[in-house]
Amino acid sequence: MTEVRQEMARELGWYASFSVAFGFVSIATGIFTTYGAVLATSGPRGIWAWPISVIGQLAIALVFGALAARIPISGYSYQWVSRIVGPVWGWIMGWISFAFLGVVVVAVDYTIASTILPELFRYVGTTQNAWVITAGVVLLQALLVAISTRTTHRVNNAAVTMQLIGMIALTVLLFAVGAFTGKLDFAHLFETGTVPASGYYGLGGATEAGPFALAFLLGAFTIVGFESAANLAEETKDPARVIPKAMVQAVLSLGVLGFLFLIAVTAAAGRIDGVSASATPVATVITAVLGSVIGKILLVLVVISIFSCGLVITLSGTRLVYAMSRDERFPGWRLLKRIDRRTATPLNATIFMMLIAQIILAVFSRSTDALFELFSAATLLPAVIYAGTVAMYAAKRRSLPPSKGFSLGRWEIPVLVLAAVWLVYELLIFRDASFSAPWIYVLVLCGIGAVYLAVLIIRRGRDSLTMPDMADVDRALDTAGTAPVGAAAERTFQ
Repeated sequence: MTEVRQEMARELGWYASFSVAFGFVSIATGIFTTYGAVLATSGPRGIWAWPISVIGQLAIALVFGALAARIPISGYSYQWVSRIVGPVWGWIMGWISFAFLGVVVVAVDYTIASTILPELFRYVGTTQNAWVITAGVVLLQALLVAISTRTTHRVNNAAVTMQLIGMIALTVLLFAVGAFTGKLDFAHLFETGTVPASGYYGLGGATEAGPFALAFLLGAFTIVGFESAANLAEETKDPARVIPKAMVQAVLSLGVLGFLFLIAVTAAAGRIDGVSASATPVATVITAVLGSVIGKILLVLVVISIFSCGLVITLSGTRLVYAMSRDERFPGWRLLKRIDRRTATPLNATIFMMLIAQIILAVFSRSTDALFELFSAATLLPAVIYAGTVAMYAAKRRSLPPSKGFSLGRWEIPVLVLAAVWLVYELLIFRDASFSAPWIYVLVLCGIGAVYLAVLIIRRGRDSLTMPDMADVDRALDTAGTAPVGAAAERTFQ
C-alpha cells in the first residue's frame, strides 16, 4: 500500500468557495449567451421558465452538497461514482465531465467575442474575429491558472465581487431609468413575440420540443457549474461544511438576481425597436436604456464577469484532469499528474485543457450558429452528469459514508424526486432536431473515451481500476479542517 502525499495547500475559505461556484454559474454569461435564442424560440414569455429551472437546479445542488459533505475529494462526480458504484462507471462520469468542461469554457469565452465586444466597440462581429478573440481569452485564462492558484482565486474573488455589484447596479438602473423614461413595458413579459401562441405550452413531437420547453435552456445553461466548488475540495478548509453551503447559496443568489435582471431587460425590450433582430439583444437594451457611456461601463463589468467564469471553468477542468491522471486513468497521465514545483499547480494539466479548448473552438467556430451549438452542448453534458450522479445517490444513499457537514435529513426523498423529474424533463428537450450538432460532439467524445477505456482495461485488467475504500473517505473527513492535508493524503492504492 503506497501513500500519496497532498501536494496542493488547503487554503480556500468560504468566500473563495462561494466565488468559484458563483463565478462558474455567472448569470451575466448565461443570460448574455442565451437570451437571444430564447427570444427567437420562445418569445419574451420564455423568461418565466427561469424560476422553474432554478428550483430544479437547486434540488441538484442539494444532492451534490450531500455528496460533497461525505466525499470531499477533487474530481467531484468522477470520485463519487468511482467509490460508490465502481471505478469503471466513475471513469465514464469523469470523461463526460471532461467533455463538458472542454466545451463550456469555449461557449463562455465565445460570448465575449460574439455578443459583447461588437456592441462595446461598435464593429461587425464575424466568425473569424470571434475565433481569434476567443482563442486569446482561452490562452490568457490558462496562463493565470498555470501561474498561481492563489492569484487565480484573487482575480476570481475580485471579479465575482464586481459581478455582484455590477449586476445589482445594472438591474436597479434598468428599472429606475426605464421607469423614469417610460421605456418599461411589463405587458411585454407575457407576450410570445414572433412565436405563435397556439400550442405554446405543448410538449412538441418526437423530434421537436414546444416553445416554452425550449425556454428552459436559458436557466439550464446558466445555473450550472455550482459543483465546481466541490472540485477544489482538497484545497478548501473544512470542505464538508463549506462546500455544500457555498453551492446552495450560489444557486439561490444567482437565481433571484438573474430573474430580476431578466424582468428588467425584457420589460425594457418591449419599447425598443430592433431588439428581436439584434445579434446582441441584452447589450442593445442596456445601451438604449442607460445611454452609451453608462452602458459601456456596465458592459465592461460584464466582460470581467464572463472572463471570471471562463477562468473558474479552466481551473475546474485542470483539477479534474489532474485527479483522473493521479489515479492513472487519463491519457498521458504520467505527465498530467505532475505538480509544478515552482507554481505548485498542475501545469501540464492546465496546458492540456487549454489545447483541448482551442481544438473545440476551431471545430465549432466555423459555423454561423457556433454560439447556439456551443451552449447547447454545454447544457446537454451537465444534464447527463447530473442525471447519472442523482441516480447513483438515489440507489446508494443508504450505503454512503456518514456526513459531518451537511445532510438532507427528512427532505432527502422530496429533493431526489424533484431533481429526478426536472432532469428527465430537461433531457427530453434535447430530442429537438436543432440539437443535432451537440449530440454529434457528445457521441464523438464518448467514442474516443470508450476506445481509451477499452485499451486501459485490456492492458491493465479491470481489477487494476480499484479505488480507495470508504474508510479512507471517513478518515479524510475526520482530519478535514484540523490538519493541512486533503483527501489525497489519506488515499491508498493497491
